[in-house]
Amino acid sequence: MSGGDTALMTPHCRIVHTADLDAAELKEIRALLDHAFDGDFSDEDWDHGLGGVHALIRDDGGLAAHGALVMRRVRHRGRWLRTGYVEAVAVRADVRRTGLGGRVMAGLERVLDRAYDLGALSASDEGAPLYAARGWQCWPGPVHALSPEGIVRLPDEEGGVYVRPAPAGPLDLSGELVFDWRDGDVT
Repeated sequence: MSGGDTALMTPHCRIVHTADLDAAELKEIRALLDHAFDGDFSDEDWDHGLGGVHALIRDDGGLAAHGALVMRRVRHRGRWLRTGYVEAVAVRADVRRTGLGGRVMAGLERVLDRAYDLGALSASDEGAPLYAARGWQCWPGPVHALSPEGIVRLPDEEGGVYVRPAPAGPLDLSGELVFDWRDGDVT
């Protein structure tokens, strides 16, 4: 850790706020994400993963795995919940399927479970088994967003949104989730 860095450490996983990452570390994270997503990681995707905490795992080859947890608001059962939203989870190709994704998620879940009402993420087909194995539930109900034009349904996102109940209490799985608006992919 650098001087003045307020990062928390867990075995093999560094948890650090975006504000405590230097330019070289941010560049390294972006390069990992660009490579892991085969060039399909946009500037908007990058922006979505900033402003919260990052889980970083390094090995002899450099940055091996990354994930971010940012705050969003999600309305459920008439209440806007402080939601820890998982973004930008990636593992370097040469160390995939070695448990690093699980360690990244464990670090993020520790923060999520103590600081948020709800956890949420949008899973790719490749990532969904990791989240399901960790107890994340695929959201069976409708998914909406509060857009500049009002509430709009996001049918293309349904079946890919996963949630992790935190202190907010039980979720009504037949209810809807309404995500706050953002540029690019809303979920």
